[in-house]
Amino acid sequence: MQNLMDHQRDDLPRFTAAAVQAAPVFLDPAATVDKAVALIHEAAGRGARLVVFPEVFVPGYPYWNWTMNPVQGSPWFEKLYRASVDIPGPHIDRLRAAARAAGAVVVIGVNERGAHSVGELYNTMVTIGADGTVLGVHRKLVPTWAEKLTWTGGDASSLRVHPTPVGPLGVLACGENTNTLARFTLLAQGELVHAASYIALPVAPADYDMAEAIAVRAAAHCFEGKVFTVVACSTISPEIVDAVAGDDDEVRKQLSRPRSALSGIFGPDGRPVTEPLVDDEGIVYADIDLNRCVQPKQMHDILGHYNRFDIFSLHVDNTPRRPVTFAVDPETHTAAAVPAGDGGCAEEES
Repeated sequence: MQNLMDHQRDDLPRFTAAAVQAAPVFLDPAATVDKAVALIHEAAGRGARLVVFPEVFVPGYPYWNWTMNPVQGSPWFEKLYRASVDIPGPHIDRLRAAARAAGAVVVIGVNERGAHSVGELYNTMVTIGADGTVLGVHRKLVPTWAEKLTWTGGDASSLRVHPTPVGPLGVLACGENTNTLARFTLLAQGELVHAASYIALPVAPADYDMAEAIAVRAAAHCFEGKVFTVVACSTISPEIVDAVAGDDDEVRKQLSRPRSALSGIFGPDGRPVTEPLVDDEGIVYADIDLNRCVQPKQMHDILGHYNRFDIFSLHVDNTPRRPVTFAVDPETHTAAAVPAGDGGCAEEES
């Protein structure tokens, strides 16, 4: 990233960003990817060089965790697992091809199946470069509340800022944008553009305004770090309501609650660059000029003069976490042949 930043310091990027607020084709990964590809091309046709999609857009969010008890929701977990994506895999390849054809950086949330364990799922954000290269696969560090019934937590190996043509880009999913240390870890790596992906959350407590909560988190990160944030949130389609609620009128009412989604683009002063979109499907566009990140640092630079690194220290263990560590790699190690003998054992030679 350093070489790119050296090149960009005197000529910081100016570009159009697009925040997609849309519903997936629920539990249909192929159809949802089709929709995402169409939206990528639509946004690129409007000049967008960065397109950000909602959290777990492919193939949707497990709302049943909030409306059913764990036993009732268990069959839905299997449906979601079977509809989730592999990385690498054909669905990701289609998104890579779309990003390359559009010449746009794409950030999209997916349900990712664990490569080595059947039934293991991650809430994952995939960052794809404008050339179609997968730049990052970030697994949500801590599934929030009822989400723990579905997803395994990720590790800090993916908590990285990526050099892109639109500037140093970092990503976090939903509640991670409330995690001060996770946000600081990205800022400390030179993040200037932050992608924050959310799901519509009408199932929160009655006094919780999801649209307001999203805006507060985006404003805080922008103002503290002097960065731009592109927020993309999903919506809940009638098809999702039908699938999850069925004939339960109370659940239908719950899933139809207003002010459950907000998408928009926020500047380094914490204010929206343009009017955010609440609840409805659509794409929010805004022009971003990263040169606006420079002057505000004179007042508050929490990565520099407005901090006390002699007092405060953040240590991030970014070691990739594995369920087992072998002294010898079993995939390359061949066990020595055991001599035949009584009961399969051999006497030691003297």
